[in-house]
Amino acid sequence: MAHEIFDSAPAGFAGPWYRVALCGSEPVRAGRFLLAPEHGLDRLPQADTVIVPGWADVDRPPPGGLVDAVRAAHAAGARLASLCTGAFVLAAAGLLDGLRATTHWAHTGDLAARYPRVEVDPDVLYVDNGRVLTSAGKAAALDLCLHLVRLDHGSSAANAAARRLVVPPHRDGGQAQFVTTPLPAPRQQPLAELLSWVLERLDQPLTVEDLARRAGMSARNLGRHFRSATGTTPLQWLLVQRIRRAQELLETTDEDVEAVAAATGMGTAATLRRHFNRTVGVPPDAYRRTFRAGGERPGAGRKGAGPDRA
Repeated sequence: MAHEIFDSAPAGFAGPWYRVALCGSEPVRAGRFLLAPEHGLDRLPQADTVIVPGWADVDRPPPGGLVDAVRAAHAAGARLASLCTGAFVLAAAGLLDGLRATTHWAHTGDLAARYPRVEVDPDVLYVDNGRVLTSAGKAAALDLCLHLVRLDHGSSAANAAARRLVVPPHRDGGQAQFVTTPLPAPRQQPLAELLSWVLERLDQPLTVEDLARRAGMSARNLGRHFRSATGTTPLQWLLVQRIRRAQELLETTDEDVEAVAAATGMGTAATLRRHFNRTVGVPPDAYRRTFRAGGERPGAGRKGAGPDRA
């Protein structure tokens, strides 16, 4: 999953992409496949980002060599992201102490009981603490990987990577850097067609009644379906999509804030600034300056500009 996202740049992306290295102490069997590492664990401290995959047996403590290598990578300034039960490796290394974290829902209780200094949140898809990130199950791991691409290369690159994998680009949670539930897969009904219809009309003044009419159901019934499928209300989901579109326009165009506000259905620059700052944590103008400067993106927490990944 991580390899699919980080190994090659999406079509149309012109900048430097990630350099991926598979590290380990020995070959590992994943189902029917045998993964042979290209480098030893001593390679980890040289990486800018370390992706820790799922730990196969959460009842077995991770080996000391792996724990030490992960600690060394963190001490060297690497960003560490665990996928699914990989959180148990980070917890064993003490890197989640005092932090919010998550893992697959079936193991959140075990993680909390075994590592009481970790604030385990079972209700989120991923948690971003800056240099230490954790995700829930396999689909949520994909959300976290796309989140990392968004932090490093912007929304356009993340959207392109998502399109290549035929998955919806996931929304992030601004400064909180977590999301509660994924968008429905394209085959899920009855909201799949409605969400696509809305995303094509973000510049228009849509109301809950408009969405309910399009979906052919009452506003109350729409709210129930929305809560079940996305974990939030129709208006909150719509606001997040408008913010996401604003991020992309700020990154890829020279349109002023008024024009971006109009293109995203925010109406006025003041409205956009208020919601953007509350959601992303910085004003639109500051977000654009940071992105255009080519420096560290808001919330990225990266060690350096070099896109070396392990």
